[in-house]
Amino acid sequence: MTSSPVSTATTLLLARHGQTVWHAENRYAGVSDIALTDTGRAQAEALGRWAGAHPVDAVWTSPLSRAVRTAEPACRTLGLRPRVDPDLRECDFGVVEGRPLTEFAAEDPEGAAAFLADPVAHPFPGAEDPAAAAERGAAALRSIAAAHPGGRVLVVAHNTLLRLVLCTLLPIPARDYRRVFPRLRNAAVTELRLTDGSVGLISLNVPCEEGGR
Repeated sequence: MTSSPVSTATTLLLARHGQTVWHAENRYAGVSDIALTDTGRAQAEALGRWAGAHPVDAVWTSPLSRAVRTAEPACRTLGLRPRVDPDLRECDFGVVEGRPLTEFAAEDPEGAAAFLADPVAHPFPGAEDPAAAAERGAAALRSIAAAHPGGRVLVVAHNTLLRLVLCTLLPIPARDYRRVFPRLRNAAVTELRLTDGSVGLISLNVPCEEGGR
């Protein structure tokens, strides 16, 4: 009797980058290359300590410096080189890039209301198509998982992209990403397990000081 092959699960540990200088004013940071604050750098170091206690086989990151900088302490702790995937970059937010939603709402209340009702069907003017961003991000995570079968991989990326990707992979209607996942905390860990194309959510938004396998 021939035994069935054993499925190999890959664990992806998703982390949003540390706090940036635009957080205090709640400005949208998409394709802009925004620096971390002192708090953001401390969050990156905490993530590095977490990685030292919960080792991973590889670290992948968005090309934006706030994500690369957040990944650096983990790479340093584990002696790994970060791997960069441009498809992990944040969404382009068009006319609200570098601005708070309240400012956009003041000049275009109907556009802001439409966005809040369905941010995928009614993205900001000039913004990247959220559905396309979700697909590129989900494809990137599937490719990373395929490159590390049975492994544990830390992926450092961005708030909106990761929320869209979670909806795509789980699956949840993409239009609900802001409602179902109101916010991914900076440098907190969300654990996914991928097996034979299926995806399971193991934990969400766990502060790295408290994270576990």
